[in-house]
Amino acid sequence: MRRRLGRECLYVPSCRLGLYVALRHWCPPGGRVLMSPVNDDVIMFVVLAAGLRPVQAPLNASDGSIDPAAVPESHWRGLSAVLTTNLYGNPDPAPELRARCDALGIPLIEDAAHAIGSTVAGRAVGTFGDAAVFSLSKHVGAKTGGFVAVADPALVPELTAARDALLAPARLTAELAYALRPYAEAGVRGLRLVRAARGLLRAVGAEERPGIRMELRPGELKEALAAGPGLGGFDSWVRVDMHRYRLTPGRARLRRTERLLSGLDPLLAAHRAGTERLLATRWAAPSSQGRPLFRVPLLVADRDAAVTALARHRITTGYLYDPPLDVYAGDLFTDASPRPAPAAWFARHALPADPLRAHHVIAVLDESGAEPALPPGHGGD
Repeated sequence: MRRRLGRECLYVPSCRLGLYVALRHWCPPGGRVLMSPVNDDVIMFVVLAAGLRPVQAPLNASDGSIDPAAVPESHWRGLSAVLTTNLYGNPDPAPELRARCDALGIPLIEDAAHAIGSTVAGRAVGTFGDAAVFSLSKHVGAKTGGFVAVADPALVPELTAARDALLAPARLTAELAYALRPYAEAGVRGLRLVRAARGLLRAVGAEERPGIRMELRPGELKEALAAGPGLGGFDSWVRVDMHRYRLTPGRARLRRTERLLSGLDPLLAAHRAGTERLLATRWAAPSSQGRPLFRVPLLVADRDAAVTALARHRITTGYLYDPPLDVYAGDLFTDASPRPAPAAWFARHALPADPLRAHHVIAVLDESGAEPALPPGHGGD
């Protein structure tokens, strides 16, 4: 990844831990961070754990990217940092955000979890910020690991020390479970037991989201905020879906991650081909071509009905972020977007389609009669 990005890179056991390390390093306590409201709720809790105040940005309704022109000047002046999302691999306008941050003297931090292989203005996502945090659980499929890419290589020793101070010791049982997981998942798929397996996970508490968003638990969250920053008080939110996000990786984990990462180029090519196919459908918003999106946000009038139709064909729809974070968390825990309507519309209609299953997804949506969502101002709700 150093060769790909031209930047020094620091391995971290998860993207969320890397983001926490970056936020603590670059942002002053109590600072305000501009971020997307259509985002994983875990990211909001990472921002809160770092002792920072999330400020929700206005978005473009077509692809969920941050709309810098719609951010009031009063908001810009009060910021301590900007955090991009690059949702599903569609890049935020990094050159414009970089220029804004430079003018304000604040850091730009890129969350590039979905965006390995994506470019903007001829440059790779992850090469604009003071730091960029990538996930190896998404395109690479390692289900573990990530890395922080930094503009200033002199900071790597300090960031390494900060990471190491947060790591939990390696555990043999965790390594064995990780090594056996691909075989267990293949067996479940082969026996067509996916629905039963998900039910079992819910029964034993291993699947922690009753819906798209996790439970906010506002009373407990207020107590955590009062106790001050740190992962300890926020761990029950930050660890959701990945309890071992701080685990020191063992050999099995690192070897499998390295093997999967070595096949990144053909995988990106497959994502690019599937993306092109999905972007050619009637449900896709106009978009620049050529990016290997992690998911392609098709815009469907009745998203829930489309999710149900896909589920009947054993296609699980993940990475839904509805409602937006300012609706989910309220003004006690975040500053609301100054223009919330486009984010709400996008969150309600976006159907993240896996480009590796493009042919199957298109067939199911055609068969189900799914209609495209009309854009706001053109009859869309």
